[in-house]
Amino acid sequence: LFLFIHLHKIFYALQFGLGGGFYSQLAYYFSTSIVFLVTAGVVFFMESVHIISPPDLLFWMNATIIVSILRLSFILMAATIVYRYMNINTIAAFTGAAVYGLSVMYFRHVIFWEFFADAMLWVPLLVLGIEKIIREEKPGWFILTVSLMLISNFYFAYINLIFLLIFVLFRWMIPLTEGELHKWKQLKLFFVSGLISFCISAISFIPAVYGYFNNHRPPYQKEVPLFDFSDNILFSSRYIILPAIFILFVLTVSIYRHHVFKLFAYLSLLFIALHFSPLVGSAFNGFSAPQYRWEYLLSFTAGGLVAAGLHHLKEVNVRWVLASMTGAVVLYISSAYSKQNTLKPSIQVSTLLMMLSITIVLILLFIWKKKNGALLMLQVWVLLSSILAVNVYGKYMMSEKGPIHTVSSEFLNSTEYNSLEQRQLLEEIKKEEGHRLFRIDWMNGVRNNTPIVQNFNGTSLYSSIFNQELLYFYWHHLKIDMGRESVSRYATLGNRANLHSLLQANYWLREKNKNVNAPYGFEKFMESEHYVAYKNTMPLPFIRTTKNVFSERDLQIASPLEREHAMLEGVILRKENQQVKGYTKEKNLINDVLIESIGAIYKNNIMTVTEKTGGIDLIPEQQVVGDGDFYISLYIENINGKGFSLQVNDYRTSRKHGNSIYKTGVNDLMIRVPQSEKVSIRLPEGSYIVKELKFYKEDYLELRNATEKAAHNLKFEWKQNKLSIDFDNDSREKYMILPIPYEKGWELRINGEKQPIEKANYTFTSFALKEGKNNIHLIYYPPYFKLSLFMTLAGLLTAMLFEFFVKRRKNALHLKKE
Repeated sequence: LFLFIHLHKIFYALQFGLGGGFYSQLAYYFSTSIVFLVTAGVVFFMESVHIISPPDLLFWMNATIIVSILRLSFILMAATIVYRYMNINTIAAFTGAAVYGLSVMYFRHVIFWEFFADAMLWVPLLVLGIEKIIREEKPGWFILTVSLMLISNFYFAYINLIFLLIFVLFRWMIPLTEGELHKWKQLKLFFVSGLISFCISAISFIPAVYGYFNNHRPPYQKEVPLFDFSDNILFSSRYIILPAIFILFVLTVSIYRHHVFKLFAYLSLLFIALHFSPLVGSAFNGFSAPQYRWEYLLSFTAGGLVAAGLHHLKEVNVRWVLASMTGAVVLYISSAYSKQNTLKPSIQVSTLLMMLSITIVLILLFIWKKKNGALLMLQVWVLLSSILAVNVYGKYMMSEKGPIHTVSSEFLNSTEYNSLEQRQLLEEIKKEEGHRLFRIDWMNGVRNNTPIVQNFNGTSLYSSIFNQELLYFYWHHLKIDMGRESVSRYATLGNRANLHSLLQANYWLREKNKNVNAPYGFEKFMESEHYVAYKNTMPLPFIRTTKNVFSERDLQIASPLEREHAMLEGVILRKENQQVKGYTKEKNLINDVLIESIGAIYKNNIMTVTEKTGGIDLIPEQQVVGDGDFYISLYIENINGKGFSLQVNDYRTSRKHGNSIYKTGVNDLMIRVPQSEKVSIRLPEGSYIVKELKFYKEDYLELRNATEKAAHNLKFEWKQNKLSIDFDNDSREKYMILPIPYEKGWELRINGEKQPIEKANYTFTSFALKEGKNNIHLIYYPPYFKLSLFMTLAGLLTAMLFEFFVKRRKNALHLKKE
């Protein structure tokens, strides 16, 4: 709690894309993760006492390995404790825990989304909390686990809470001990404990869930089938490889008379069935596109089944063992040669079949000898085979299908990721600007989070969750092309000079062979062997003031270029009840342009490209061409839903195929190109809808006027989550505009009085000014931070009182019985 209260001050970053509160927006990944916060605290302490040097990218990469090992150790320990609590002997419990912890899903999460592996910590602890309530009427462990789970990651808390409901339902059907608490009393304890846990977690959970709801993800349009049996969970699944001993045990009918085994067997069979349902994958993913991140639940129940099976193996009749072995062999051979097995024919198939054979031999040896040594050999083999299976998976599914072996310290310092040459050029730009706030339009390849990696304020971001206002700004209001379509990212400003000046993106860095489309008014600033940087000659200040107010409603039918001009001349607000300024309309010059088809047929808004590459040329009349840029607006869509690349002169962008879960569904584009005698639009062979074609000329008169009139000497101070500005409003300006994305969490005081903040220019921050002196203080807190802090403190107090009340009640009942 102390850590949360003090760290909220730094949970805003201008380099998080165009700026944002990453505490709520990165909660899906790591910002509220208990494991991450503890790791960050340890690293901070070690750096403070000079045990380590200031951590760099390579340090964090190596730290991830250490954290992963420690996390896995805790998972193994927690799962062992839970299985032991269910009266399974220690060695069998640990073996089952290894089946859970050394599963495919753990390593898949660690390699691709490291923080997702935290979810596996909470499942055994959650089960222990459930069992403590059912068996002992003790809610403390349940409250602790659910609180930590809700704090750590709201997404996996959702998945784990679904598991909680399923597990409790099965426990009601399969009692494990005598004298379990009555179901109605269980329900009351679960409800009250859950409510207390929610309050305790509020300081994290509420801002995180707000971030989720303040994100925009287009609805998944593709039909989700009820079942899909194309995955092979014995050999080549990317999510779960069921161990041979699990298959042998689940087919051994006689062990089902033991209730613990029956519980885990029925749960495992249910989850296996759910694995083959994309509709269930969608439900676990918030009813969006099917995802299978929940499969660790099956690994846990499989681990419990193996632990219980090993514990009761000595009681199994050889007849049932032989029957299960026969069934397992048939199942494996048919699965190995089925069309679903993408490994065949290969050494991986042979390895997994060999593992089955050794498991069968060791089980037979124990059934024959009934010696503890034979059982120990079997358990050691289960551990080794789990490690071997993960390596088979890693070799094929993660190395060959996704070349993870290429990720190394050399790669992290390479040109493809974060080279010394790039960093040196960025440092030179920073020296030039000093302490002024500015942005650099630079992204290394398609790595959207380059600004975070290379520590500069940029114009790109990749994240599953971020401020939806920015997506609307790019997709709808300004139609800024990003060079690559995606719902989880935004990048660049389309090389549009007006936007670069408005958002302080005053530097444009590119590889030398990709520098032909520098924004208008940008001049070469410096270069290195492979890169060149351009600097804006018409910059605007970070703080702008204006008397001119435009209305969003009046600009509804305006083009993006007209909206850019309105932003330069004043501010666009939602205001409708006050006097607003009319905007200047830009002429659509498409009637002054000759359209010629090249390797294509264009008729009735349908373009059929007949050659490998073709399209249309737009040839403006001579009087149209001059100084400035052209803005080309169009609607474009591939009729057959295929992905494609669109090239307009030297500018290139790509559009995703129709079934992609990352497709935006936005087909209206605005492309800026330098003025030339001909604008060539090129597409690959295929059929396209191309309509609403518009052609604008931009001479940047509005930008020049705005640059000349702007006051560049306004003083301000930005420290952590606080922005302070002193402004003498002698000229009676109406509004101040800041290129800070509008989002919940900012609080404004002018001359000590709280004032409202308005959304300006569709996505950014503005507020009304007072006459005379304006002492302005803006401060950012995570959304609902004060309310959630109060709820957390109240929840902690209630938890202690509730635990005391339950314990006192139990003691009173115990004394009454005596």
